[in-house]
Amino acid sequence: MNILSIQSHVAFGHVGNASATFPMQRLGHDVWPIHTVQFSNHTGYGSWTGRVFDGQAIEELVDGIAARGVLPSCDAVLSGYMGSADIGQAILGTVARVREANSQAIYCCDPVIGDVGRGVFVRPGVPEFMRDNAVPSADLVTPNQFELEYLTGREVRTAGDAKEALAALHAMGPRVALVTSLHTEETPADAIDLAAGEGGVVFRVRTPRLGVSVNGAGDAIAALFLVHYLESGSARVALGRAASSVYGLLKRTSDAGSREILTVAAQDEFVSPTWTFAAEPV
Repeated sequence: MNILSIQSHVAFGHVGNASATFPMQRLGHDVWPIHTVQFSNHTGYGSWTGRVFDGQAIEELVDGIAARGVLPSCDAVLSGYMGSADIGQAILGTVARVREANSQAIYCCDPVIGDVGRGVFVRPGVPEFMRDNAVPSADLVTPNQFELEYLTGREVRTAGDAKEALAALHAMGPRVALVTSLHTEETPADAIDLAAGEGGVVFRVRTPRLGVSVNGAGDAIAALFLVHYLESGSARVALGRAASSVYGLLKRTSDAGSREILTVAAQDEFVSPTWTFAAEPV
């Protein structure tokens, strides 16, 4: 398959396209990466160099790809961190162009807004753009728990709350939703949940909680969930496969004591995960 991935990029480390592109390629798919920002490293280090691109820069690159006559062969568009609402408009314009060229193409939006404990960390205007424009245009969305609560205006404390919030998210437009880093009152302290909803049914994977905090894991799981959904047509299958791979990736990162996620060193986890977790209906 061919996937157009529009999100941030770093030269050192693995976040944004630097986290999402290689796993999709390792699974045998061509990726056309377009960067919304290009930084030396992720901002968690406290200092970095580089720049944020504007919407026109994105559109120019898409024009060049379209000139090759390949948009009809694009199977999906994946978007992640957006440096500004202007970039968001360019991404949605790209989605429209791809859908016009290939009516079967899908749009997967990772609505990067913030996280539990950190709050909103994107620029003003981006959260509202995600809620009002990007998410309603998407076929698949992959928020974390904080983003799910922001997008739906619902507090998620219990598994029942999560199911109701997923239903509200589907009502906004997306037919498939993956929620990452989910912790409810029913989740054991030593575990973490992931949930996916499709067709009114919610599936859950529960994995052991790892003592590691690295950037880029959300970007990787969004990419993996997308490609496994494209291959299988099943949110349940995609959830189990993506969760298994990301757990293995994070476990090996934790065991190595690495600050950066081991995207390359642990690449076998994308193809043949060491640990497998099945998604069950809840």
